[in-house]
Amino acid sequence: MLDWLKNINREYPGFWKQYLQKFEHRSKRFVIISLENSGQNPDKDVIFSIGAIAVTENSVSIGDEFEVIIPQYKYLHDNDISNEFIIESKLEKQSEPEAIEAFIDYIGNAVLVGHRIHFDIDLINMALSKLQCGRLKNEALDIEIMHRKLNDLPEKPFPLDELLRHYKVPGTARISAADDAYSNALLFLKLKSKLGIN
Repeated sequence: MLDWLKNINREYPGFWKQYLQKFEHRSKRFVIISLENSGQNPDKDVIFSIGAIAVTENSVSIGDEFEVIIPQYKYLHDNDISNEFIIESKLEKQSEPEAIEAFIDYIGNAVLVGHRIHFDIDLINMALSKLQCGRLKNEALDIEIMHRKLNDLPEKPFPLDELLRHYKVPGTARISAADDAYSNALLFLKLKSKLGIN
C-alpha cells in the first residue's frame, strides 16, 4: 500500500494533533533553536539538550524561551561518555519523549531559525518518528545560508563563531544550547534586517 494511503487514518498522539491544527494561520513569530547532540547522524545520534528563544517584532523576546536537558543515559553508558554534566546541571531534565512533546508545544507554527538548522530538524524528526508522529511542518531559515545570500558567497561553511565576529554580535559564554540560541537570535536580527525579512 502507498505510504500516503496508510497515513490517511493514522492515529497521532494528542499533542501532535494540536500542533498540526496551529498551521491554519501563518505565524509572525520566529523561534531560534540550538541543540547539543552527539553528532549529525539522525539514525544513531541523540539530543542531549534543546535551547530556544523567540524573536517577535524585530526583538528577542526575553521570557519566551525554552531549555531542557535530556539525560540519554543509555547512549552515554554504551559509548563510555561521562554524564557528569547531566548530574550536576540544575536545569530541568526530561525524558526524550517528554522533552520533544514540550518543545513541539513551545514552537507551535513559528518559523524555525538556526545555524545549519537542517541538522537539528533531522534529529528532531527522528525523535518524533519514535513517538509515531509526522515530520516538522514549520518553515525554516538557516543563518549560514542567509549570510551567503546577503553577501553573494559560494557554498562553503561558515562556523558560528566566524559569523558572530563578522557581524559584531556580542559574545556570550556559549556553554549551553540556550546560550547558542541567544547568540543566534542576535545574529538573526542583523541578517533579517539586512535581507528585509518581515
